[in-house]
Amino acid sequence: MRHVDRLPWAVQEEKHVTIPMADGVELSARIWRPTASDAEPVPAVLEYIPYRKNDLTSTRDAIHHPYIAGHGYACVRVDLRGTGESGGVLLDEYLEQEQSDAESVLAWIAEQPWCDGNTGMMGISWGAFAALQTAARRPPSLRAICIASFTDDRYADDMHYLGGAMLSDNLAEAGTMFAYATCPPDPAVVGERWREMWRERLDAARPWVLEWLRHPNRDDYWRHASLSEDYSALRCPVLASSGWADGYSNAVTRLLSHVDVPRKGLIGPWSHKLPHLGEPGPAIGYLQEVVRWWDHWLKGVDNGVMDGPMLRAWMQESVPPSTSYEERPGRWVGEPSWPSPNVGETVLPLRDGGLGEPDDEESREDRVHTVQSPLSVGQFAGKWASYNAPPDLPYDQREEDGGSLVFQTAPLDRRVEILGAPAVVVEVSADAPVAQLNVRLSDVAPDGRSTRVTYGVLNLTHRDSEETPEPLEPGRRYRVRVPLHSVAQAFPPGHRIRLSLSTSYWPLVWPAPAPTLLSVYEKGSTLTLPVRPDDVPEDKALRPFGEPEGCAPPAVTRLSEPEQAWTVSRDLVNYRSVLDIVKDRGLQRHEDNGIETGLRACEKYSWLGEDFGSVRGESAWEMRFGRDGWDVRVETRTVLTSDDEAFQVDATLDGFENGRRVFSRTWNERIRRENV
Repeated sequence: MRHVDRLPWAVQEEKHVTIPMADGVELSARIWRPTASDAEPVPAVLEYIPYRKNDLTSTRDAIHHPYIAGHGYACVRVDLRGTGESGGVLLDEYLEQEQSDAESVLAWIAEQPWCDGNTGMMGISWGAFAALQTAARRPPSLRAICIASFTDDRYADDMHYLGGAMLSDNLAEAGTMFAYATCPPDPAVVGERWREMWRERLDAARPWVLEWLRHPNRDDYWRHASLSEDYSALRCPVLASSGWADGYSNAVTRLLSHVDVPRKGLIGPWSHKLPHLGEPGPAIGYLQEVVRWWDHWLKGVDNGVMDGPMLRAWMQESVPPSTSYEERPGRWVGEPSWPSPNVGETVLPLRDGGLGEPDDEESREDRVHTVQSPLSVGQFAGKWASYNAPPDLPYDQREEDGGSLVFQTAPLDRRVEILGAPAVVVEVSADAPVAQLNVRLSDVAPDGRSTRVTYGVLNLTHRDSEETPEPLEPGRRYRVRVPLHSVAQAFPPGHRIRLSLSTSYWPLVWPAPAPTLLSVYEKGSTLTLPVRPDDVPEDKALRPFGEPEGCAPPAVTRLSEPEQAWTVSRDLVNYRSVLDIVKDRGLQRHEDNGIETGLRACEKYSWLGEDFGSVRGESAWEMRFGRDGWDVRVETRTVLTSDDEAFQVDATLDGFENGRRVFSRTWNERIRRENV
């Protein structure tokens, strides 16, 4: 990244500004704005997240907020209620209180003498959720949004449930927020009341996974704040981006096809990262694109920002399997609209263990194949959403395919490119009332190495309805459709396209209550690929992106080394298998304010042989904050187990001040398991 130190506008920073809410709670903001805005008001851009502006996101924030401010905007970075130096408590994600606060913050910003009354919202992940959800409420000052790595459907396409099956990230994200929501404010900012504010957070804390487990189906809990319930609610322009390695790769194209506002989409090869920090690369000059977006929609500049294709996507070339990549080879392609007239459907029938050419359905023999996957299928699946730290992409799929039902093409005689969401339609029957169908699409090289391209999951009890799932009737034949995650991928000549079906995909997906024998019938079963020509003329005329640039981050001194690990182990004496994940940032000091921070997160997923009742997930966090004479630590641990009737949650929260434990609480709760 190129660090920029000369910008069109001189910028001043206010590190702690309080914004009053109607109930008396004050939210804490950090503001960068042009010095000239005291006399010449400017539009303002809000980022609204719970991740501690004073320390944990301060390095990232300092790259893009001063940069945007230096182009003539007031950038306001606000910590949600109950986080950082903001008052109150944070009880769950995307609650009505959070969105009401966002509207109050925007109203406050619009009334400030340095703001001209026009506002935008931007962010990645939670910040993007907040922007999209707030925009749907149509606050009067909000003119446009820029969002990255988001969803418009909180139930079907978030880190909680996928195809009606529970993701292990349901536990992992709960562990993350269990820690973040219980961290103390900085005494250097809020003074002696820090301890009272911290105690209020600790007393209110509860593992959020308890609530998420109580809502295994689409209901009002998930409908709230899901734009997919009413796309017409969004009335402002949106610049939406994500990455193919991210868990949120579907929402960009879905948004483009459903909303009726000025819109642009951008999908790169990235993991859960902003595009100017994109990993795997290539990263792009995203902040330049953001400034152009704001210039047009907040300042009225006629700069051609809406020219060119509606969607720009990175067409990924074939690569060997790896858990991380520095760069993904490929090229940018452009689509004038979505769905695109450039993308057509190619339907491949499942036939005799292969993926054949389209043929006469009626003349085909109705062969039946069976599969009952071991729990080990999924140990090389990687994360639902890659963060690229530690390396967390799926590894070689050959071991996974050993426990799966496999159909593949003959070696391709020509290059095939796909863009969009593949889908599988299969006729199946099962020997149990609750079963999963997990589907993977892979690129198989001539030497046999298999790189997963995309995947999909269906809890078969959700085959007809996400709201009211119904158990399977053992032995009965059903026709089901499984959409796979959207992707752009090229398959070279000589490679094969492989479809793999399994009844488990643990630990990415929490297993069904018991092993299931699934029968797959060839007649009526197909794979549909969204095929795009590799010679669309308009691709060559695309405007190139600029080099990634931003402001230089503040100095940070490393006090201890970080650690990261992703380890799969298997004991062949007692048949215990474990996936261990470690993400430790090490201890570091932020030199601009002297605060020291440490973050260590560990996830562990284990099981015994083929005992589905032995699966166990654990998320443990330690977060530390310190300065001379002040040393505070929060430790959380959440363990999730299950049997065929219920989930069991065992969790602990401990708070330490100067090495002495000052708070401790334990939860042991059992939650009924319903069709999952």
